[in-house]
Amino acid sequence: MSAPARRIAALYAMERGVSQRRACALMEVARSSLRLCRYCQNALVVQAMRRLSKQYPRYGSRRIRIFFAREEIIIGKDRCSRLWSGHGLQVPKKRGRKRVAAGRPRPLAPIAANMVWSYDFVFDACANGQQLRCLTVADEYTRESLAIDVAGSIRSARVIEVLARLISVRGAPRYLRSDNGPEFVSVALL
Repeated sequence: MSAPARRIAALYAMERGVSQRRACALMEVARSSLRLCRYCQNALVVQAMRRLSKQYPRYGSRRIRIFFAREEIIIGKDRCSRLWSGHGLQVPKKRGRKRVAAGRPRPLAPIAANMVWSYDFVFDACANGQQLRCLTVADEYTRESLAIDVAGSIRSARVIEVLARLISVRGAPRYLRSDNGPEFVSVALL
């Protein structure tokens, strides 16, 4: 049985008419601990913490302790952080800002197969440390990988060759989407 539970049992026995000395001896509780009401002490501190956390929602337990010192409430840092987290007064995590591009139209979602192709580079390395570049071309509607070309170096002429081979087999897409990498912005590719 835990110490707080034994203390409660001793208080219950005292309410039933057992003397304080006898109740404490039976429950193996110090008599001085019956007079110590930790819950009452903590209730006042937690109430002040709740008040300050509503007033300053971005402050944590360390900063609240500084406010306690200004109000002449002395509390240890461990007790403060234990009460702060125990009563769910943690500072909410910062959420990242959603950046909306003003005035920029969003790319249209494809409504049929072979309408929008996207192509980009993926990088990898061999066991000997040599870097590999993979040109990947995918259909955005079906999520099908149309081509993967792997080499140590891929220039714009090779990108044109892969795209020309795909167009001859599958037909030309309506839109071709890519990022602004140096291989994709060359005059030859345009």
